[in-house]
Amino acid sequence: MSSPEVGVKQAPPMEFKLPVDSEMKATKIVIYSIAQPHMRAFHLSWIIFFFTFFATFAPAVLIPVIREDMSLTKTDLGISGVTAVCGAIGMRVIMGFVLDIIGPRFGNAMTMLLFAPAVFCMSLVQSAGAFQCVRLFIGCSLCAFVTCQFWVGSMFNVKIVGTANAITAGWGNMGGGATALLMPLMYEGVADYVPAFHAWRYSFFIPGGIFILLGVVSMLFSQDAPQGDYRMMKETGQLTQSKGNIWAVAKCGLLNYRSWIMFMTYGYSFGVELTVDNLIVDYLYDQFQLDHMTAGGLGALFGLMNLFSRASGGMLSDLAAIPWGMRGRLWVMFILQLLGGVFCLALGLVDYDLTATIVVMIIFSIFVQQACGATFGVVPFISRRAYGVVSGLVGAGGNVGAVVTQTIFFQGSASSPDMTKQDGLVWMGVMIMGVSFFICFVHFPMWGSMFFPANPDVSEEDYYLAEWNADEVAQGLHTPSLRFAMESKSNRGSQRGSKAKAEAAAAIIEDEAKPAAAQ
Repeated sequence: MSSPEVGVKQAPPMEFKLPVDSEMKATKIVIYSIAQPHMRAFHLSWIIFFFTFFATFAPAVLIPVIREDMSLTKTDLGISGVTAVCGAIGMRVIMGFVLDIIGPRFGNAMTMLLFAPAVFCMSLVQSAGAFQCVRLFIGCSLCAFVTCQFWVGSMFNVKIVGTANAITAGWGNMGGGATALLMPLMYEGVADYVPAFHAWRYSFFIPGGIFILLGVVSMLFSQDAPQGDYRMMKETGQLTQSKGNIWAVAKCGLLNYRSWIMFMTYGYSFGVELTVDNLIVDYLYDQFQLDHMTAGGLGALFGLMNLFSRASGGMLSDLAAIPWGMRGRLWVMFILQLLGGVFCLALGLVDYDLTATIVVMIIFSIFVQQACGATFGVVPFISRRAYGVVSGLVGAGGNVGAVVTQTIFFQGSASSPDMTKQDGLVWMGVMIMGVSFFICFVHFPMWGSMFFPANPDVSEEDYYLAEWNADEVAQGLHTPSLRFAMESKSNRGSQRGSKAKAEAAAAIIEDEAKPAAAQ
C-alpha cells in the first residue's frame, strides 16, 4: 500500500503538457490549465473539497432560521456543531487506507455519491436529533480533504508540493466562506416563492445536486496518477502493492511520532477554522444584532481569506525551504500558528466594536489558514510509504481539534454552561499558542529540527528505505521511496547543500592527491 509506486516494470515513455521530474510529477503549477493529469487533478481536488465544506457549514449559516423553525436550544445547536465535524475523524483515517487501495479518482467519486443523499435529507429533518444526525453524515464528506492532499501530493514535485497542497486545500476551505455568503442569498431567493420555513429546506437541493455531478465528473474525466489509473497500472506492473502488508504500512504512519505531533498541531489550525466556521455567523448575528444577509456576508470574510491565505502559507514553507530546508519549514509553521493563537485571543477581547471585530477576525483568519498550509508543507515528508495514512491521520486531527474545542468552549452544555463565545475565543487562542510549541519536537535526522542540526551520517535514503524490509527491497518495492528520497534532498536547504557539495569536492581532491603523494 502506498501512493503510486513505480517499480516492477518500466513505464513506457509518456508526454505531458507540464514539465515533470523523475517520478513524472509536475515541476510547475499552471493555474489556468486543466491539462490531464496534473492540473485536472489539481482543480477537481479543490472544487470537490470546496463543496463538501459548503454543504457541511450551510446549516450553520442558516441557524437563525432553523432554530426558530424547529425550536432548537443552545445545547441542541452546540451538539449539532460538534457532530458536523466529528464524523470526518474516522472517515479521514479510513480514507487514507482507501486511497492507497483504489486511488483518489474513485475515492472522490465514492465520497460525493455516498454522502449526496445526506445533503438532500437536510430538507426532511423535523427534530433536533434528526438535524444533528444529518449534519453528522454531511460532515463525513469532509474526508475529501485527504483525497485532495493525497492526489495533489502524487501529482507535484517536492519543491512545490507545499504550495500545490496549500492552494487546493485553501480554495477548498473557501467553501466555508462561500456558504456564509451564498446560502442566505439562496434562502432569500427561494423565500420569495415559498414560506420561510420551507425555503431553507429547498435550498439544500442545490449542493446535493452538485455532489452528484462532481462524483460523476471525478469518475469519468480524471486519472489517479501521472502514470494512469490504478487498475491499468496494476495490470502493467507499474503499480506495486505490498499485499498482506497493510499493517506494515499502517505502522509506518501510525508509529511515526511526527505524525502525531502534526495531528495535534493541525487540530489547532484547521480545527480552529472549522470551529469558527460553525459559530461566526451566529456570533455576529447575536452580538451585534445584524440581519441574516449582513451577518452572513461579514462572516464569509473569514472563510474567503482562503483565496490566498492558506496558499501563501504553503508558499512561505516552500520559500523557507530553499535556504534553510526542513528547518525553515518548521519555523514558518511555528510562527504562523503562534500568531494565529494571539489574534484568536484578541478576537474574543474586542467584542465591544463591530469594526474591530471584523479587522481582527480577518487577521486571525489569515494566520490560522497560513498555518494550515504550512503544515502540509511538512506532512508529505513524514513517510513516503504511508503517505495516505499520514495524510488521513493529520487530517483527522483537524476534526478532533474542532470537536474538543467546541465541546469545551462552545457547546453550551454542562461542560461550559456559563462560558460566552467571547470567553471561548480567548481560551481557544491560549490553546493554539500552547500546542504550537509541540512543533519544536519535530526532528528529521537528515534535516534537523527548529533548534538542532541534522545528523551528517544520516541520508534521505536511510530514512525512507528504513520503511521497507530486506525481502521488499529485493522485490524492488522500495524503488518509489528511493526516487522520492533523491527528490527530497532539497529539504537540506541551499546553505547545507552547498556545504555538502564543497565537502564532497574536497574529498574527491584529497583522494586524487593521495596517489600523487605516494609517487
